[in-house]
Amino acid sequence: MQGSVIIPLAALVLGYLLGSIPFGLLLTRMAGLGDVRKIGSGNIGATNVLRTGNKPLAAGTLLLDALKGTAAVLLAAHFWGQDAGLGAFAGHCFPVWLGFKGGKGVATFLGILIAVSWKAALGFAVIWIAVALFTRYSSLAALVATALSPVILWASGNAMAALLFVVLAATSWVKHRANIARLASGSESRIGTKG
Repeated sequence: MQGSVIIPLAALVLGYLLGSIPFGLLLTRMAGLGDVRKIGSGNIGATNVLRTGNKPLAAGTLLLDALKGTAAVLLAAHFWGQDAGLGAFAGHCFPVWLGFKGGKGVATFLGILIAVSWKAALGFAVIWIAVALFTRYSSLAALVATALSPVILWASGNAMAALLFVVLAATSWVKHRANIARLASGSESRIGTKG
């Protein structure tokens, strides 16, 4: 009984610690661009890092934020089983080191999805790219892709993972509430726009 509680808890803690690494903040500071939380949306994610005008830094943030989700799931699976995805996502969105004010979880969501189902991750990427190209709204692309990912998982017969990703998608939508309000009012920034 005790072991059955400790193992998932250890996986969640590992996931949280990996997920809470604020790569967007760290990379912009190392590049001499200051605190990314003081520009644009104030977010630590890749879209806001892109507002610094440094595309390689934004790409690096996207990659590292995704990989921390993938690494959490794969490491936990190696040691205990696949219970770290939720922890990594929570760590990214609510990092203790930044007063629980983190990113919106999109790249980490994708990273976890890569570890759980590469086919669903590919579906996420195709949906995100299609919506982003058509509308030039990163936030709308993220909202649509996260909402459809549990459907893709469910349709592919992975019902348990689909339930987890419903929770992750709902959390990401809550984190996007300011973007949703700006999308509704027509004031949301488009991809490639600074500030």
